Amino acid sequence: MHPFYIPDIGCDRSQSLVDICRERHFPAFVCDALAVPIRSGACDACISVAVIHHFATAERRAAALQELARLLRPGGKALVYVWAMEQEYNEKKSKYLRENRTSPRREEGVSSRSSGAAVLVEQVPDAGPPEPARQGSPLGDFQEGGRNSRKATSAKLPVHTNRTSFHSQDLLVPWHLKGHPGNHKPAEPLGRGGPQGPSPVFHRFYHVFREGELEAACRTLSDIRVLRSYYDQGNWCVVLEKV
Repeated sequence: MHPFYIPDIGCDRSQSLVDICRERHFPAFVCDALAVPIRSGACDACISVAVIHHFATAERRAAALQELARLLRPGGKALVYVWAMEQEYNEKKSKYLRENRTSPRREEGVSSRSSGAAVLVEQVPDAGPPEPARQGSPLGDFQEGGRNSRKATSAKLPVHTNRTSFHSQDLLVPWHLKGHPGNHKPAEPLGRGGPQGPSPVFHRFYHVFREGELEAACRTLSDIRVLRSYYDQGNWCVVLEKV
């Protein structure tokens, strides 16, 4: 074995998600995507799916892409997937829009649901009924930085209605947490919360990418060549190579 060989391994900011991987005997560890504790040039390939669109500024998104590039050896490749602003492309609706469901009695859960190899990014964290219209939420509540974050509390972000087209690039997407933390049993259908009451709703920040935006960000990276840029079921995707 090469002394610097690293087997297939995953990482995530969430300890709970990493624990699920370990329970299923997949190697994984907790880390920050802006500071991955792996030696530079140690990876033959990297995959970043549904990560970059959670960073709130262009600078942080560029830094996350640069960190991904740092991990690659010369000739190594990376695949990046992010949510697309364009959920209708070439006159076709994405899976995200096609699966619009409004029945309150459909089951929903914490886990993403696999629906076929062609769709690598689960395009909706909550398949329940649309959220009621809201004025928005303070941007400062979703930024990091302690005292600095409180300076932005006057800014507002729109709250997205699930399974609809995007009307803003920076927004909050509702996530209905079903069941109890750490409990992977099937959840009660929405509207029948039972003795535990209704499920809590969390709002996650997303920056949805316009056509060409992800590719343009990747072309600013040092020692990186864009091999392919394409659209896939509501996602913008790139394949990169370290040169």
